[in-house]
Amino acid sequence: MSTATTATALASGKGHKDENFPVASVLLKREHRAPVMAFYHFARAADDVADNAAASADEKLALLAAMRASILGTEDSDAPSVALRATMEAHRLSPQHALDLLVAFERDCTVDRYANWTALLDYCRYSAMPVGRYVLDVHGEDHATWPASDALCAALQVINHTQDCAKDFRAIGRVYLPADVMAAHGATVEDLSQPTATPALRAVIRDLAARSGVLLAQSAGFAAAIRDRRLGIEVAIIHRLAASLTARLKVRDPLSERVHHRAREAFGLAALAAAKQVVKGRA
Repeated sequence: MSTATTATALASGKGHKDENFPVASVLLKREHRAPVMAFYHFARAADDVADNAAASADEKLALLAAMRASILGTEDSDAPSVALRATMEAHRLSPQHALDLLVAFERDCTVDRYANWTALLDYCRYSAMPVGRYVLDVHGEDHATWPASDALCAALQVINHTQDCAKDFRAIGRVYLPADVMAAHGATVEDLSQPTATPALRAVIRDLAARSGVLLAQSAGFAAAIRDRRLGIEVAIIHRLAASLTARLKVRDPLSERVHHRAREAFGLAALAAAKQVVKGRA
């Protein structure tokens, strides 16, 4: 049983370079990278709390409540939240995205199953979409870009959940794969404990990869709609990496095969996507 009194005490040690997709890369202007990284550090701290296997649900909820209070300015107990609050105040950014993100992590403390695709997308509304919206606000982009951003962020979240489905179940007992999709293909939660995916679970993974593909199609014009050229290039890279992972999930078993990109693979995909985006920008 953990007795942590701050979210920092439950830090996993994971950093932005360990994520599946770029976070505040050097492509972004220097003045934009700092506020994006402040949000990342806040999100990483909250995620580490929610995913900690040693702490109780009540303890985790108390720590997340302290983060929420620190964002709102009613207390200063959580360092990443206080740092983000100062950053948002300095850049005149709304705290709503941070508060929305906390909803997802609070939900993770008590919810470990999702009934259907709609429920999973509602989780993505809080776990992923606020990230994209915050980054757009940092860059002063039009809110008309939010729907495309939401679709891309939801796709990234579903891809992560799908490729990490066995790890999430084994480590913290959480299953993001929608129960109705599992049932439709004859898969069971116990399939996630096997060394290789059963045919039924492979069908579920392909199904979710196809749904991620639909979300990526909905966000296909996102990069081109962004005024900030450097952010547009980063978004184009993220979209390309996501499309590649979606294709891999249709043919690879995440329980027994590598799905994540190796550094050289990611660099090649990123370079190609960046070059294409630059050409489009000049057209």
